[in-house]
Amino acid sequence: QLQLVESGGGLVQPGGSLRLSCAASGFTLENYAIGWFRQAPGKEREGVSCISASGGGTYTADSVKGRFTISRDIAKNTVYLQMNSLKPEDTAVYYCNARRSGYSQTWGQGTQVTVSS
Repeated sequence: QLQLVESGGGLVQPGGSLRLSCAASGFTLENYAIGWFRQAPGKEREGVSCISASGGGTYTADSVKGRFTISRDIAKNTVYLQMNSLKPEDTAVYYCNARRSGYSQTWGQGTQVTVSS
């Protein structure tokens, strides 16, 4: 069974940092593009950052560009989202998504990130 489990969320002050983890099981990251999405209260889900199956290409939303960095550790079959210079507007539930051509997308359960002083 393909599964994604997010972790690393929590409460952090503005300007602080967090590193989110997306642990994959049942498949190898090398065959899937992995994306981070977030959904704030009362707002629709939005894409944050994505890394290609090869690991050689990344996409980052303008709202987080320069502050967030996506990466992966093949040995651990885990994708990370390093979040720096956090702002209150970054507060949301962050979800990990895996996709591959010809396959259904897989979503994790989400991890809460709260940025507040």
